[in-house]
Amino acid sequence: MSSKENPWITHRTRDIYENPWIRVTESEVTNPSGGPGIYGVVHFKNRAIGVVPIDEEGFTWLVGQYRYTLNQYEWEIPEGGCPEGESPLAAAQRELREETGLLAGHYRVLLDDLALSNSVSDERATIFVATGLTQVEAAPEETEALRVRRLPLSEAIEMVKRGEITDSISVMALLRLALENQVRHFR
Repeated sequence: MSSKENPWITHRTRDIYENPWIRVTESEVTNPSGGPGIYGVVHFKNRAIGVVPIDEEGFTWLVGQYRYTLNQYEWEIPEGGCPEGESPLAAAQRELREETGLLAGHYRVLLDDLALSNSVSDERATIFVATGLTQVEAAPEETEALRVRRLPLSEAIEMVKRGEITDSISVMALLRLALENQVRHFR
């Protein structure tokens, strides 16, 4: 069997739960060792989107909010969801404006098609860097009680290193930017 062949055998799959954001399924399976089992999967209806805004002074913006699922306050890059039918770029533009009140003249994809929790979900993410920034008024969603913080990009990276930022999309984005910067210094 090649490494790309699926070693799982799915016998039956049923929907367990659904809301506007997710659908949960449970499958009866034969696992790769030949034993019977079940496998639950959380199917996300939106693609996760992250944006690292960087201004001409090398500052970025973090969004602070209480995360219900973790029962704790988190600092993150601006993030949100991209529903089917919306382009990841349009979602990034919308989320950046909603959460920070920033418009950007330029976007580039930093990371794409990231698997966020591939043992239990099919959630994928795209992360952008936004530059050429202009400040307008923010318009957060009703489910968001946000604080916005402008700080040097280097300080946001240090927050990751100190374990003060733990959101996976934020960690991936900020460490990728740190790595890009480090690689430039070695050239």
